[in-house]
Amino acid sequence: MSPRILNSPVFRFMRYCFGINGEDAASERALEKLLADTLAGATKLDAAVVLAFDAVYDDSGAFDEANTHLYVTNDYVIELAARHPKMLFGCSVHPYRKDAVAELERCIAAGAVLCKWLPIVQNFNPADERCFPLYEALAHYKLPLLSHTGGEKTLPNLDISVADPLLLTPAAKRGVTIIAAHCGTRSTFAEADYFPQFARLAEEYEHFYGDTSALNLPTRSYAWEHLLRSSTLRQKIVHGSDWPIISLPPVKELGIASLQLLRIRNWMHRDVLIKERLGLDDAYWHRASKILRLNRSPNVAPALSA
Repeated sequence: MSPRILNSPVFRFMRYCFGINGEDAASERALEKLLADTLAGATKLDAAVVLAFDAVYDDSGAFDEANTHLYVTNDYVIELAARHPKMLFGCSVHPYRKDAVAELERCIAAGAVLCKWLPIVQNFNPADERCFPLYEALAHYKLPLLSHTGGEKTLPNLDISVADPLLLTPAAKRGVTIIAAHCGTRSTFAEADYFPQFARLAEEYEHFYGDTSALNLPTRSYAWEHLLRSSTLRQKIVHGSDWPIISLPPVKELGIASLQLLRIRNWMHRDVLIKERLGLDDAYWHRASKILRLNRSPNVAPALSA
């Protein structure tokens, strides 16, 4: 992490809550234990996808260190998944890098269950033709693409114009299974709302889904009203926790029960209990297992975690 990230209000809050002081080896071990303990305490989840986060690459395909504020290597997450059976490997491959397809194939061989993107932070346009070779590879290997859509305030935004889910249309047309993180919702009340664009794509393309990560934040929870009342959209949402971002019960939907759920200290487990209270059905809880094509028991319900 760059100093800008490490000392940002959001990361300072999370470091305080979790007792993680810095970036040294002791903090790294403490963070790994925290993740393992959190997942163990989220007893209703069988597994979680832990996400790598590729660096920024410039237009020439070269590593852009100056604009890379958070970098979690694929190799690090491969090692985590090897040590912890309940952690699944979610790779991250920037589409502009010169070895993008080769790196994706290396990750698939290492057991990746999806590929993670955050375009407004990683500084690329999903509709750019430079992404197309990676789309062809994702479709060929049937590896889902988890791409952030909508607003983002945890990490620095390099290009907010690429928050629109419609920019993923070239991937959808090429047969890529897409999970639009956050369903295109805004992260602050002043941002553009791309939920209607998400809904349009989810209804148009069979393999276009949205995840529910961070929808239990006050700025994004407005999506629940639309998701829960639409029989079509209810079939296109996948469980996501967005851990380690805090999960807050939506007061409008849950009323007094919100206060009871706030007592649950394990944020990943709290997120599950909130969504149970919202009335999400069994199909919702098992949909990720089907999309990720996990060779596990039918009761596996992985969360898409940061």
